Amino acid sequence: MNPDAMTVKNMSFKVGQTLTLGGTIKPDAAKFAVNISPDGNDITMHVNPRFDSDGDQNTVVCNSYQDGAWCEEQREAGFPFTAGGEFKMSITFNPGDFLVVLPDGSSFSFPNRMGRDKYSVVSVDGDARITTFEIK
Repeated sequence: MNPDAMTVKNMSFKVGQTLTLGGTIKPDAAKFAVNISPDGNDITMHVNPRFDSDGDQNTVVCNSYQDGAWCEEQREAGFPFTAGGEFKMSITFNPGDFLVVLPDGSSFSFPNRMGRDKYSVVSVDGDARITTFEIK
C-alpha cells in the first residue's frame, strides 16, 4: 500500500461541480493517477500522468475501468507536470463529460462513460502527495 495514496469516500461529486487537486510530485516519479468512481471498484475517469511508466514517457493517459476490464485509452498531447515539482489541476463535471484543466491551463474533455450524475469516491495513487482537495 502506498503511504501517500488518498481516498475520499461517501462524498458527493455532482454535475456542475469542479474538483480541484493540488500537490507535490516525487522527484523520481514514474506515474500517478486520479480516479473518480461510483463505488471504489469501477472507475468512470482515470487520469494518469506517466513520466516513465507502462511504455509511455511524459504522457497523460485517461481511461475507464468497468466490469473488471480497462476500456479504450485516451491520450493527451501535452505534459505540463514536472518530477519534484508542484501541480494543480481541476476536473469540472459536465452533464456528458469531464473537463480537465492541467497545470499549464491547457484542457481536454473525457466522456462520462457511466452516464451518472453523481460519483462518491475520488482516489489518488502513485508518485504524488496531495496537499489540497476541494469540490465546489
